[in-house]
Amino acid sequence: MACTCANEEVSKKILEMMKESGAHLQGHFKLTSGLHSDNYMQCALMLRYPKYAAYAGAELAKLLEPYRPDFILSPALGGLIIGHEVARALDVPFLFTERVDGDMRLKRFPHPGKLRFALVEDVCTTGKSSRESAQILVDGGAEWAGSGCIVDRRAPECLPDWDLKSLVKVHFATYRPEECPLCAAGLPLVKPGSRPDGK
Repeated sequence: MACTCANEEVSKKILEMMKESGAHLQGHFKLTSGLHSDNYMQCALMLRYPKYAAYAGAELAKLLEPYRPDFILSPALGGLIIGHEVARALDVPFLFTERVDGDMRLKRFPHPGKLRFALVEDVCTTGKSSRESAQILVDGGAEWAGSGCIVDRRAPECLPDWDLKSLVKVHFATYRPEECPLCAAGLPLVKPGSRPDGK
């Protein structure tokens, strides 16, 4: 695993929290992107501890504060806790999108109109859920000012121009299902994410 981060001290502490909480899993996983990997970052296991969630939220808020967001937006379920903690640290409202019949929607809140928002996720692999969530707000006139996550595990060729702030940057191997050596070895496949297959 290679890890780089703008603030190495924060990155190191987050990785320690991941290890202590059992949030860094190894095995054979189907990611929400549909790709397979031998590593999975289950941030919920870390965020279940309020002191860890508060720390991650405060540090991510520092990275997003220059964008001057009027509110924070996160996709459910993964972004709920960290998004709320970032909003708390910035003292702005928190909204979330959720899937309804497979599509991401702003179900529980009225559209905020022409305000600035920062998108916050726990882990970003392909950015699909993040971009779906943000587009709902943009289509209604809001301004997507910035983005942040706890763990950025995008491949180098995935959205290289996306200005995504993160506390930790990691590179794990990912495989298409038809090319996955873990499948070929007969290892049981686990799907720990929250998005339905094919969505």
